[in-house]
Amino acid sequence: MDWKTYYESHITDAAAAVKRIKSGDRVVVGHACAEPSHLVDAMVANAAAYENVEIVHMVAKGKSEYCAPEYSRNFRHNALFVGASTKAAVAEGRGDFTPCYFSEIPALFQSTLPVDVALIQVTPPNEQGKCSLGVSVDYTMAAAAAAKTVIAQVNRHMPYTNGACEIPVEDIDCFVLHDTPIIPLPPPKIGPVEEAIGKNVASLIRDGDTLQLGIGAIPDAVLLFLKDKRELGIHSEMFSDGVVELAEAGAITNQNKGVQRGKYVATFLMGTQRLYDFVDHNPDVYMAPVDYVNDPYVIAQNENMVSINSCVQVDLMGQVASETIGMTQISGTGGQVDFIRGAARSKGGRAIIAMPSTVKGKTSKIVPLLDTGAAVTTCRCDVDYVVTEYGVAHLKGHTLRERARALIGIAHPDFRDELIREFQARFHCEY
Repeated sequence: MDWKTYYESHITDAAAAVKRIKSGDRVVVGHACAEPSHLVDAMVANAAAYENVEIVHMVAKGKSEYCAPEYSRNFRHNALFVGASTKAAVAEGRGDFTPCYFSEIPALFQSTLPVDVALIQVTPPNEQGKCSLGVSVDYTMAAAAAAKTVIAQVNRHMPYTNGACEIPVEDIDCFVLHDTPIIPLPPPKIGPVEEAIGKNVASLIRDGDTLQLGIGAIPDAVLLFLKDKRELGIHSEMFSDGVVELAEAGAITNQNKGVQRGKYVATFLMGTQRLYDFVDHNPDVYMAPVDYVNDPYVIAQNENMVSINSCVQVDLMGQVASETIGMTQISGTGGQVDFIRGAARSKGGRAIIAMPSTVKGKTSKIVPLLDTGAAVTTCRCDVDYVVTEYGVAHLKGHTLRERARALIGIAHPDFRDELIREFQARFHCEY
């Protein structure tokens, strides 16, 4: 059977497709802005047919109605990264959280998290009968490979990205044709604090560096101060509109990279239509699964690799909490540790934790001790630079006393006296 015949004979509607899900199944949902919302809506509409269906994913950008209390008998969410629409279910016991490194999720689908059904979103097939996963390859490719049943929403609005991100139509069991705009991520608001942080981070970046950037106002603020840099590269678990702007300014060439020279490398994308248009059929964009992009040994093959991430708190020893507020899970480990360790192994590499010095001016994010119950995301041995709007603290290779002194120096002035008292009590010396 040729691929066109196979494809056409496996087209169905969403209501029929989700009937292949059975009670007790583990269902992995495609990630972030590539979430197949039409399929998820159909699954929720069919909730009465299910009991104890486990829904697994990282960042949810849809409605996440399966987390609602009225569906607690039908669905149980297993979060690999807690988001705004799912954190209540985890906090209230209707859902679970699985700690993991982003790079290791594909391996989990082959071991402790075997997949029954994968709900994914793809482009229409190309002339060779292959669909692209578009803006989210990450764990979605691995879920499709591991699943007993693969149901795909085929969307003409999905950008066709290149790289290790194509799936032959024969590897998909059901095709549901449904066109809808890809979920956008609006640009964040950048204020004076974020600008100051961005300027301080940019002071650590040199011409020819390869960058990993996260999501939000701080990474975008960093990019504002890099337009005069040259020969930059991108090897990042994700990137957004700010990278497009930097590319158009001529700052990015990707020519100094050790991995996929000349190409922007990422495992997923989140942004506006401007970003999605930029990556569509762009031969200079290389999308690949997360166990490749986020592998520290792959990352380290880029010399002068710079990772930029954020956090919730840093204590005076340099321990970083990025995913919990006390015992409350608010996000996940994601790729922070993957890239910090990759940058550490890179010749000339630097790893940066960037954050505002306070939470809305009310409490310090540099603290004597992490909040009770807080998870340590990045251990003190891995932390390299910490940056706030007040400056840069270099921790790697420095003593506990030197670390504490440097961190107090970039804390908000309103909280430095308290931190200095802790310093004096702990180290039995003057600040």
